[in-house]
Amino acid sequence: MMNLLKNKNSLAWALLVCAEAIHVADEAAHGFLSFYNPFVRDMRESLGFWPMPTFSTEVWLIGLILAIIISFLLIPIVVRGGRFIRVVVIAIGIIMVLNSLAHMFGSVYFGYLLPGFWSSPLLLAASIFVVVRGFRRAGWVSS
Repeated sequence: MMNLLKNKNSLAWALLVCAEAIHVADEAAHGFLSFYNPFVRDMRESLGFWPMPTFSTEVWLIGLILAIIISFLLIPIVVRGGRFIRVVVIAIGIIMVLNSLAHMFGSVYFGYLLPGFWSSPLLLAASIFVVVRGFRRAGWVSS
């Protein structure tokens, strides 16, 4: 595993996955679904449609744990590089930038710290690292 992390692109990916795991633990420890599910229901009621689903705790947590495990298993693919994986990594990095910013700005908007707030700066830093590495061409060409 250490050889895989010598590649800066796979290191960035591994750090992002670790930051996301910490973020999920932060959300779970601070009752994320008790904020998220009512928010989604309120948005549906006021707009008539909202594209995000509500979750039970078990489905939400199991789904995120599986996503994190799969993301760790993708490290060897990130090491190999290639255009497709580069696009995927950039897209996921941008989504995670937006996720972390939503927790931070949402906390300001709602006037209290949202679940996941404390880990958001770490997630933001790791996400930016992934996006920057993704936009650099170095290390992304398959051999």
